[in-house]
Amino acid sequence: MLVCAAEASRPIRMMIVDDSNVIRRRIERCQRIDGLEVVGKASNGVEALSLFVELDPDVVTMDITMPQIDGIECVERKVNLKPGVLIRVVSALADKATAVEAMEKGANGFLNKPFSDRQLNDALLELLGRA
Repeated sequence: MLVCAAEASRPIRMMIVDDSNVIRRRIERCQRIDGLEVVGKASNGVEALSLFVELDPDVVTMDITMPQIDGIECVERKVNLKPGVLIRVVSALADKATAVEAMEKGANGFLNKPFSDRQLNDALLELLGRA
């Protein structure tokens, strides 16, 4: 696939979605992937969908348990809006059924909370195909 020079040098745009400000800040602070730029953060599903349309991110970290619209529904809606978006669910809900449902709706993987800096970065690298 041919990519123009301007597109090749464009940062990969990431959005962080979690109802916990502590987790949003931690993901932003801990990610150390060259070329990955945090362009937005959302604390609930409604805000996440609005910002997703406005900011057009390439990568999303998505919590499952959130107010207004949960993460599973957000995953499905985001994939419908932008089929190529890469979504990594980051959640304390570690049961297989939740992970499977998120993957069926279009998520590209699952990272359990709590996570270490290394686990976060490894999960992002895997998501980007750089692992």
